[in-house]
Amino acid sequence: MKFNLVDRIEKIEPGKGIVARKNLSLAEEYLADHFPAFPVLPGVMMLEALVQTAAWLLRVDQGFSKSLIVLAAARNVKYASFVAPGNSLRMELELTGMEGDLAKFKGTGYLGTGELAVQGKLEIKCMNVADVCPAAKGADERIVAEMKRQFALVGGPEALQAAGQG
Repeated sequence: MKFNLVDRIEKIEPGKGIVARKNLSLAEEYLADHFPAFPVLPGVMMLEALVQTAAWLLRVDQGFSKSLIVLAAARNVKYASFVAPGNSLRMELELTGMEGDLAKFKGTGYLGTGELAVQGKLEIKCMNVADVCPAAKGADERIVAEMKRQFALVGGPEALQAAGQG
């Protein structure tokens, strides 16, 4: 099962940063187990929401040239508040450095009320499936096409247009 933890891209500044939102609904299956009497977004999912938000900025910056974007390291991650159903998590990420295929971000997640929920420093690696398995080049094309489709669904083109980039 794949979790899409970005519902909407609100702002995107290529080469600088991105702001996106995840709205949490009681209908999300993992909440039945985390925790049955007190459902909240798991901390690891908050971190993944930051990673997925950063990945959208990297895709734009790299012209959707890489099919895989993965977390290489998470440092100084701190959790401050629970994200419960009915709340939203607003992710703000700033690109702090780029060296080859490794990007560094400072990320913060806030509740819809403005209260801090999560923060940390992320290192994210970009690559193609064909880099690992040259015979799988077709997979890269299919993954990139799907990412472009999802980018449109989460409002990426509109966010780029609002930033004067689209």
